[in-house]
Amino acid sequence: MTMTLRSHEAAMTSRPVQRVLTFYDRLGLLPFDLLQLMSRFSLAVIFWRSGQTKIASWPLTLQLFASEYRVPVLPPEVAATLAASVELTTPVLLVFGVLTRFATLPMIGMALTIQLFVYPENWPDHLTWMTFLLLLLSRGPGRLSIDHLVRRHLQKM
Repeated sequence: MTMTLRSHEAAMTSRPVQRVLTFYDRLGLLPFDLLQLMSRFSLAVIFWRSGQTKIASWPLTLQLFASEYRVPVLPPEVAATLAASVELTTPVLLVFGVLTRFATLPMIGMALTIQLFVYPENWPDHLTWMTFLLLLLSRGPGRLSIDHLVRRHLQKM
């Protein structure tokens, strides 16, 4: 009788544990390609909006680069032009998944520059950007990208 009671108690306590483990296993079925796509789009929106803000009022942008941002080494005009160029080209590449790993490099450079020299107190935002950027740099854009289609085509040659 004690054996039956113990096995019944074990079954009762293992059911919730088993349900949790099953739930965790099912979460693992989320396609990684979807996470890569979401990372690409998230970063694209952040950088695109920033670029749009820069070109919306170029005189104000130049003033900010001269007085507030003060990126070392580069003159404000050059830094502003480079920043706007990166912010308006790399998001397009990310959205379509074209040259994705290459596109992350100037974005990583920008994120590091902003973190180190402009707004070090905003490290949580920059850490988030870097996490997504390093994911895309190391794992690529995923199967939902033009890069993937080009790679498949090149492998058939």
